Amino acid sequence: MTTTSGNTVLLIAGSPSAPSRSTALLEAAGTRLALRGARIERIAVRDLPAQALLSADVSHPALQRAADQLAQARAVVVATPVYKAAYSGILKAFLDLLPQSALKAKTVLPLASGGSPHHMLALDYALRPVLQSLAARQILAGVYATDAQVTLTPEGAYQLQPELAQRLDDSVQTLAIEALQLPNLHAFEPVPFSQVRCSA
Repeated sequence: MTTTSGNTVLLIAGSPSAPSRSTALLEAAGTRLALRGARIERIAVRDLPAQALLSADVSHPALQRAADQLAQARAVVVATPVYKAAYSGILKAFLDLLPQSALKAKTVLPLASGGSPHHMLALDYALRPVLQSLAARQILAGVYATDAQVTLTPEGAYQLQPELAQRLDDSVQTLAIEALQLPNLHAFEPVPFSQVRCSA
């Protein structure tokens, strides 16, 4: 499937560790978007220079590249683990150094993982206000996964449980259609009127 620069999606991994469940959730979203024709870019915040990140040295080449990737993206998917009802510290450091209009005209899909269902409100009460403060055009309903829903296979890969995979499918579908105007893969092919058969 062909891709264009006009449907670039930036995946932002906010986990301090690799591999991680939140990053697995993020990559699953990226795979689904790529299958729909989106062009995927990535930022792993843990790979950015720690000193530049913590000191908000926006002149650092690595942070400038990250800012350029964000500026060119049409949509953003951001994923974080949840610790004590808050998103990760390294993601906070990254978001704090962005200009106030960094997400202007962009649609954002937030993703998170945590050990307990009790932490799912962190998406709405912790992460969403920060994304709104960065002038996001639209913030979609987030997808939260518990550790039990992102399991480790014997081969060492993470696997999404069916209910979680379905919720992620639905969110990706919304992002693809509303933000990127990509085809609805779940839609039926149009049927010409001449082929319609009715019975009473």
